[in-house]
Amino acid sequence: MTNRDHDDEVRPYASPVCYAHEFETDPMPIADVVNFLNTLLEGERAGAQGLIDMAKTTADAKLKQLLLDVGRDEGRYCVMLRSHVRRLGGTPTDVTGVFYEKLMAREGLAARLKLLDRGQSAVVRSIEETLPRIADAALRDDLVEMRDVHVRNIALCAAVSV
Repeated sequence: MTNRDHDDEVRPYASPVCYAHEFETDPMPIADVVNFLNTLLEGERAGAQGLIDMAKTTADAKLKQLLLDVGRDEGRYCVMLRSHVRRLGGTPTDVTGVFYEKLMAREGLAARLKLLDRGQSAVVRSIEETLPRIADAALRDDLVEMRDVHVRNIALCAAVSV
């Protein structure tokens, strides 16, 4: 058998069938996309407010600036998410997520930063799970950027010792 004959053989898939769900490309209905964006919006609003309040309580100028910078990113994504909700024909939520109350209930900056890490990580996972079903290219691009900035901010906050 020549190499050419061998190349024409039908080869089995490299991934087992159990991974098939990871390749789902069935687009998410617009109403579900709007709900997803509003859920993210509530969390981003909670994170932004929590970060601003955390920054007010620290005397460390470098840490204060980091918290304000991360909070600014959260605020920027609130604007982006609201814009996409409107563009898709939805109504943006004005609710601040319960994450804010949970964050502020933690005693001490270290505990709050740990919870912030968990919240940011949850946002990253949620976006990664949903991205394959987002058909809108502009929204998908913005969500990828949002995910990447959250990953960066997680690393920046993890490097802080309090």
